[in-house]
Parts: sequence; C-alpha cells; structure tokens
Amino acid sequence: VTETVDRLETAITEKGLIVVARVDHAANAEQAGENLRPTELLIFGNPALGTQLMQAEQTVGIDLPQTFLVWEAEDGTVYLSYNDPAYLAQRHGIEGEEEVLTQISNALANFATGATSA
Repeated sequence: VTETVDRLETAITEKGLIVVARVDHAANAEQAGENLRPTELLIFGNPALGTQLMQAEQTVGIDLPQTFLVWEAEDGTVYLSYNDPAYLAQRHGIEGEEEVLTQISNALANFATGATSA
C-alpha cells in the first residue's frame, strides 16, 4: 500500500497536480488501539479543473479535491479505489462540463493504471 501511494504521489506531482494530504488510516487506527489492514488515502487535485466544476455546481466541493484510497484486502491484494467524475456529476447535478469531467476521468484512470499520459 505504501509503495503504491508513494508511486501515485510521485506521478501526481510530476504532472503538476497538488497533493493536499496523505492519510494513513491504519496508523490512525493503531493510535486508537484498533487494528486495520494497510489503508491510505491520497488527497490531491488540480485547482483549475476543480474550480470549473465548483463554478458549475458548488456542492461538488464536498467531494473535491479528488482522492485515491489504496487498501490491502484480507488476502493481501492491494486495491485502488476512487470516485468516477461521472458519479460526482450525477450526484451534484453538474451539466455542461463534459470536457472537464472527461479530462479528470482520463487522468484518474491513467494514474490508477500507471499510465504516464495523465
């Protein structure tokens, strides 16, 4: 999980996006006396694109900046999860921002799959 988030963080910053925070849920659970398999949240964004979405429908700000959740399943497999921008558009009633949504969706998919053209 940590290795995956390290790679994501590097790729994101190399593309000029901003990493806002990195949350280690497992470490926080441990501090609370609980156990949790490795789970990290990477919070990042592109203010220019995010602002366009918030100008269209300000409530999308509850879901921005974007996040990647990287977590280890019980069998040791590491997964990466994120909210698809199409879901965010539907959730917040965003219309007329298809170009921005597609750009964000493509970037997220490229980061998630390790592609370098994000």
